[in-house]
Amino acid sequence: MIISHHFDKPGIQFLTPNDFSLQLGYMRHPVGKVIEPHIHQPVRREVEYTYEVLFVKKGRVRVDFFDDLQNYLESRILVLGDTILLMTGGHGFEVLEELEMIEVKQGPYAADKDKIRFKGKLPEKLNLGPMHSTK
Repeated sequence: MIISHHFDKPGIQFLTPNDFSLQLGYMRHPVGKVIEPHIHQPVRREVEYTYEVLFVKKGRVRVDFFDDLQNYLESRILVLGDTILLMTGGHGFEVLEELEMIEVKQGPYAADKDKIRFKGKLPEKLNLGPMHSTK
């Protein structure tokens, strides 16, 4: 799921279903909007897959997507201000311009148990798909 830097719907837009173990939302509020103070209650949650959110602060990066069998699906290019939620399947990256990203994912980190690395075979001509998505 890619949120383009052009995305700008007013209010609170949660882009993930309620059952996802990592929730991704977008907020746009006018000056003076008050969000009441609140405390999050401790709720036991079971997390089966690691979801990752990446926010591009600087540069450009190509993201290559693979299915669960490590077959190439498509690629997208992310630019300054874009956000991506990586959920299932595989993914790899090629930095196209000097890059700064912020990453958020579930913890604790499980080291060698956390991921399987593989040699992603890319086609000669990449399928770049739509350049920007909002959902």
